[in-house]
Amino acid sequence: MSHRPGAPVVYELRLAGHLDDRWTAWFDGMTLARLPDGSTLLRGPVADQAVLHGILARVRDLGASLTSVTADGAGRRDNPLDRIAWPVRTERLLLRPATPDDVGTTWRYRRLDAVSEWLPRAPATIEDYRAQSVEPHRLATTVLVCLDDEVIGDLMIKVEDAWAQTEVVEQARGVQAELGWVLHPYHHGRGYATEAVCEAVRLCFEELGVRRITAHCFAANTASWRLMERLGMRREAYTVQEGLHRSGEWMDGMAYALLAEEWGRG
Repeated sequence: MSHRPGAPVVYELRLAGHLDDRWTAWFDGMTLARLPDGSTLLRGPVADQAVLHGILARVRDLGASLTSVTADGAGRRDNPLDRIAWPVRTERLLLRPATPDDVGTTWRYRRLDAVSEWLPRAPATIEDYRAQSVEPHRLATTVLVCLDDEVIGDLMIKVEDAWAQTEVVEQARGVQAELGWVLHPYHHGRGYATEAVCEAVRLCFEELGVRRITAHCFAANTASWRLMERLGMRREAYTVQEGLHRSGEWMDGMAYALLAEEWGRG
């Protein structure tokens, strides 16, 4: 269920350990409950993502350990990935949804220069990365790639609405998905990224029923767009100096897509 633009969303934040009642005012009026399992539950309406980020920053400043963040009630938008029977196995890999407990594991490779070079955000500290990673919309779209018991990468599978004219907008709800991926550099060159993204494409078309998938990258990120082409994705755009890299350079970009009817051809 979607919510009205600007309507507050009720969030629940679970923290390890018990917080004193005096901290309630610090969290914009959220209620504070100390649970029998030794954790603390903060619950209340949050006006927007900026306010949520501020609350997460206060949790960090307190030195408290955040174990989960969830959106509750009518304000929550159903997560399409919940329709998939997790975990999903491929020939060599296991895919599963990310949890707040995975932050330390994914930080180990996402902080590496070879990885962060192409990411939209590159937090300088694990605390900043944790605040980013536990955002509900981020957790809802992140799938981990595991080799045996080791997390070696992660995928973004973000189901979206397609653009539509006003009269047919409801028919365009949730009919396409954007994909993204990251793999630990140690595991490059063994086909793991291709295997994982190929399965993500299959999940989108066969399990989620979307009609179109998209992916984007800097043109200089050769490994990324070559993977898209190996999967049969079609280059639909090449943009000149469209994106500003954190190095200060304006870089060219690429956009790829694939329709469900094209999947598996050849």
